[in-house]
Amino acid sequence: MIHVERGGSGPLLVLLHGLGATGEVWRGVVDRWPGSWLVPDLPGHGRSGPLERYSFGSFAAAVAAVVPAGPVAVLGHSLGGVVALTLASGWFGVDVSAVAGVGVKLRWTPEELERAAGLATRPPKVFETRAEAVDRASKLAGVPLEHGVVPDGDGWRPVLDMAAFGVGAPDVEGLLAAAKAPVTLAAGEHDHMCPSTDLLAASPGGMVLAGVGHNAHVEQPESIDPVLAALGGS
Repeated sequence: MIHVERGGSGPLLVLLHGLGATGEVWRGVVDRWPGSWLVPDLPGHGRSGPLERYSFGSFAAAVAAVVPAGPVAVLGHSLGGVVALTLASGWFGVDVSAVAGVGVKLRWTPEELERAAGLATRPPKVFETRAEAVDRASKLAGVPLEHGVVPDGDGWRPVLDMAAFGVGAPDVEGLLAAAKAPVTLAAGEHDHMCPSTDLLAASPGGMVLAGVGHNAHVEQPESIDPVLAALGGS
């Protein structure tokens, strides 16, 4: 079951959060879009159930199941950006009119992949207090969260299904080639996960968002405005 929030009226924008986060990270952005919006919690995150196996395709299929028929723009951050590109391939039946990925990690070292695979096998850690669990969930996501924890026995734990860390490295080059809609890639000027050199090598027309880091949409929601304009929100 996928938890979804909706609002607005007019052309639809689907917003997909990054690994460890929840749809709440888009709160500062949705009102900047002139149409309607749909924000899911990805599987294994927030108020959505887990998947038996995590892949970019399984994430995309789950999102596709809650997107209504008709043309939609899709904006994703980090992991969500890869899922957005996957939807733009047309393989999952979503009519994507334009797609954007912000802060998509484009280069992975063997050490980074090994570390992520190790995290995917870790059992969830249970904390005595909700505040401790919220702190841990927020650290996993890299942003403050409210909906990232659940009760567990006498304690609390982050709701994130750690197995999601095992999704692996995306074939961004292949996804860009497969996209059936205009693609915009963007990253914060200070994004350590997607340096400007990597962004512009993958997409010479990529947008470097001034003054922000990896979580531009949370740090300064207004920094996303050029991306929204590229998606048809001007």
